[in-house]
Amino acid sequence: MIRVSIDVSAVPAEPVGAGRYTIDLVAALARRPDVALELWSRRRDDQRWSAMSRLGPTPVGVRSVAPRRRPLRLAWEQLRLPSLLAKGDSEVHHGPHYTMPERARLPMVVTVHDLTFLDHPEWHERSKVPVFRRAIRRAADRADALVCVSERTAELLQERVRPHGRVFVVPHGVDHERFRPEESVSGSDERVLARLGVTSPYVLFVGTIEPRKAVPELVGAYSRLVCGGASRHGRFGELSLVLAGGAGWGADDLPGVIASSGVEAKVARLGYVDDEAVPALLRRAAVVAYPAREEGFGLPALEALACGAPLVTTEGTAMAEMAGDAALLVPPGDIDALAEALADALEATPRAATQAEARRTLGLQAAARHTWERSAAGHLEAYTWARRHGAGADSDPSGHGR
Repeated sequence: MIRVSIDVSAVPAEPVGAGRYTIDLVAALARRPDVALELWSRRRDDQRWSAMSRLGPTPVGVRSVAPRRRPLRLAWEQLRLPSLLAKGDSEVHHGPHYTMPERARLPMVVTVHDLTFLDHPEWHERSKVPVFRRAIRRAADRADALVCVSERTAELLQERVRPHGRVFVVPHGVDHERFRPEESVSGSDERVLARLGVTSPYVLFVGTIEPRKAVPELVGAYSRLVCGGASRHGRFGELSLVLAGGAGWGADDLPGVIASSGVEAKVARLGYVDDEAVPALLRRAAVVAYPAREEGFGLPALEALACGAPLVTTEGTAMAEMAGDAALLVPPGDIDALAEALADALEATPRAATQAEARRTLGLQAAARHTWERSAAGHLEAYTWARRHGAGADSDPSGHGR
């Protein structure tokens, strides 16, 4: 049995990305008989975390004491959490979102999702950049183990900050009960789409709308696809574009992009959608487009493959690493190539159908290799290593958990 403390206070009320990762990881760890969890959540956010105790044999301790606002929460992590950890019995502390309580004496594990705060600060809210740049560098200097969610992130971490702690590459999982090719109840997907006002056929994007997601480029590619008069283009007049995800930082220009695209009436912005809706949208999509320029992992791409959906995503990214030949890949920011790839995915010839089915099979195989149980086991390796070698113990920091 290992006693693990996890800071879950960064998870918002409407979780996506790293928030979704934290929730699903904690749930998978809670189901294990060899892990005892103590969670540090925001004030008045204990209900969803306390429910984790029902998942496994060991009760999950929940301490809802962190401030709700980010600046105060980050200060609390540095000034108050170390003393709270000292009074508890946890053996390892995990910061799942870049940061760690730097003065705490527990062995530390930190998840680094990507290096865009260092390499592309223009993709982030200005107030976040110095905070998370510092957090990444401090984690590289002080954490006993670092979890990277893809090989690409691990390679960039080694290049940019040369961490002293051991690096473990632990990809995300996918909830195969929710994200699967078949709906659980006949007709349930259509009911979800009707509730959302979505009709087939459609191109789907799922994710928070922010600069690195390249949603304006997707709108441009979609416009060329449905309005173009040359070659195959112009044959998709019934096709709509569905954008499912809340507006994050830097999304203010998207309404203007849509308004000037010539296809405004065919673009549906759903905003943040509930957990039930996402698998239904993925299963029913004619093609899922995830053209993000860079991601730590790109969970929506994996969820699309698990649902058997055709996927178009970006080459040279963690999504390409995960999907391989199961997806059609395009250069980042290339609107023409994105339009062509969407057309390829929608092609209805016998040869195209055979190729699409081969990609679908590869996608389901790729998704099957990613489970939250496997991800939890990888995290447990990092926790166990940190407990054994961390907090001043002799260790070989040059090793890599690959």
